[in-house]
Amino acid sequence: MKIGKLPEPVLIRSVLKQVAHRREEVLVGPAVGQDCAVIEGREGEVFVLSSDPITGTTKDIGRHSVHITANDLAASGAEPVGIMITVLLTPETTEEELKTMVRDVESACRELNMEVMGGHTEITDVVKQPLISLTGVGKIRKDQVLTTSSVKPGQDIVITKWIGLEGTSIAAKEKEAVLLERFAPSFVEAAKKFDQYLSVVPEAKIAREWGVSAMHDITEGGVFGALWEMGSGSGVGLDIDLKRIPIRQETVEVCEVLGLNPYILMSSGSMMIAADDGWGLVRRLEQAGIHGAVVGKATAGNDRILRNGEDTRYLDKPQSDELYKIYQS
Repeated sequence: MKIGKLPEPVLIRSVLKQVAHRREEVLVGPAVGQDCAVIEGREGEVFVLSSDPITGTTKDIGRHSVHITANDLAASGAEPVGIMITVLLTPETTEEELKTMVRDVESACRELNMEVMGGHTEITDVVKQPLISLTGVGKIRKDQVLTTSSVKPGQDIVITKWIGLEGTSIAAKEKEAVLLERFAPSFVEAAKKFDQYLSVVPEAKIAREWGVSAMHDITEGGVFGALWEMGSGSGVGLDIDLKRIPIRQETVEVCEVLGLNPYILMSSGSMMIAADDGWGLVRRLEQAGIHGAVVGKATAGNDRILRNGEDTRYLDKPQSDELYKIYQS
């Protein structure tokens, strides 16, 4: 497609006709010449905003981008409402690729009862690959907002599902040929499909109803990065048992072959939660079919300790995500 804004016929048939209106809060949504969305909240509600550019992958980027943004909103305790989306495409991108991308965005929004409220689409030679940047909007009662600064010493630290889901799925898609040299096709296919677990909206809803103090979705920098951010944000220490951190065998195997550290690997799909009764919360999650584990406690002071059997070490400051290594080889 030619550089510049999308031609109006392309915008209408490949973008606007692919998305639907489903939220009563959205009074004005996407249309030709409409630059702003309009939303209305109820008395006592506040809006929560989150922005995310998706740069780590081009595979299934539409669905991926929606889930990452919705997860950020859910971590604050908010119900995701909708997204504003900016799509920057290369001149080599075809209209069919654009349409598929928008359909994938809409599919994820439909699953989460969210809405595409507006945005911008453009063809440019500034980017090397398609880029999606989302601003998500969620709503919550003003007195129920959760932040990562609310963790208290003595509380349990819970991790849902398994770490490394996002990174494993992306790595399996990007390095499929390499992995097929070592593993059966069924194994690689299972790893690729870890993106089916990317949403943490269900467990966030359960945790909010349970009455937790803080939630943090585990994204770039992996579980080590999320632990540091939660501890630093609240000014608490941590005492974490590495053997309790849930991880799938597929993630272990993929990381071993590709030379990645799974504890510093993108982990959307896994939520970190601080709660007074983490064991009770885990039982409640399991009743809903969501795996969870208590991995340690918040402590007084600033020491962030990682235990692995008899070995003990201190948590390092966040490092660059391991996933980026696969693009350097």
